Amino acid sequence: MSYKILAINPGSTSTKIGYYEDEKEVFSESVTHSDAELKQYSRVVDEFDMRKNNILNAMKKHGVDVKDLSAVVGRGGQLTEIHAGGYRVTEDMKKVLTDPATVEHASNLGGLIADAIAAPLGIPAYIYDAVGSDEMQDIAKITGMPEVVRDSFCHVLNTKAMCRKAAREAGKSYDEMNFVVAHLGGGISISAHKKGRIIDVITSDGGPFSPERAGSLPLNYIIDMCYSGKYTKREMQKKETGMGGIKAYLGTSNCIDVENRVMDGDREAERIYKAQAYQIAKGIGELSPTLKGKIDAIVLTGGVAHSKMLTDWITEYVGFIAPVKVMAGENELESLSMGALRILKGSETAEDYILKA
Repeated sequence: MSYKILAINPGSTSTKIGYYEDEKEVFSESVTHSDAELKQYSRVVDEFDMRKNNILNAMKKHGVDVKDLSAVVGRGGQLTEIHAGGYRVTEDMKKVLTDPATVEHASNLGGLIADAIAAPLGIPAYIYDAVGSDEMQDIAKITGMPEVVRDSFCHVLNTKAMCRKAAREAGKSYDEMNFVVAHLGGGISISAHKKGRIIDVITSDGGPFSPERAGSLPLNYIIDMCYSGKYTKREMQKKETGMGGIKAYLGTSNCIDVENRVMDGDREAERIYKAQAYQIAKGIGELSPTLKGKIDAIVLTGGVAHSKMLTDWITEYVGFIAPVKVMAGENELESLSMGALRILKGSETAEDYILKA
């Protein structure tokens, strides 16, 4: 029996989908969402119908009948108290993913859309290696304010996939090696991988600014802005995520456009783009001591790692720490599908996501 799996990976500015028959990719597609399109929605969860319809239209275009599916798997969102691996989409999970108190992230839509497509067909919906998967060592969670605990949110799925690939290329296994990985996309996270575990992370709100996120900011300024009366909570959230980073300075979150402006002699574009590279390099350096200097490789991955200009600048700063491997793009759709396939075949078990009382 062959299994037919739809993998869904919602990102900040695109929705990537892949259709697989067992290990074979039948088709994959990335549906890009323009700034104008996304501006219609005040919250990420409001994009649900638009993204779901785009997925169904893409399947129809490729001649795939949803009734043939064996399972649907989505990128896991900002869930807490979970570990890496597979989970079935449950009512408790959907409650968390739609809760306004949950950190906004496009990946929150992964499980929601997977369930919306799978439930009418009576087939399972899963998430796999969710953004919130927690393998961090306890010491890494401590902050200077007892009421605040550092979260483990990062690009778990892609960074683990790229580490496994880098380990294979070195003739070793992932759990034998140490990596510092910078995922460069609409959001940026940096993670320290110690023998198969992500022991520490720099999250998108705690490190470098990215194409559309503000990253770490001087706290006193933010406190003043929050209590100035000029901004609502929602407006401040949008300034941090969605309208921050490169977009706030240059009016675009498209790094291809930024790079073209740099090559055309735009000095402000060059200044901001170089500042992003500088901050990414600082983040890599910040995590290096967590592995006590025993780093097999620094991995630069994600869609923005296609920018040789950016990765060359980063490498100039961090090349002395460890060899730098540029592994541009993402292996996330395949990783999602293979995770679901292992569950369907019984070599892995999916857990139910249940809220603790």
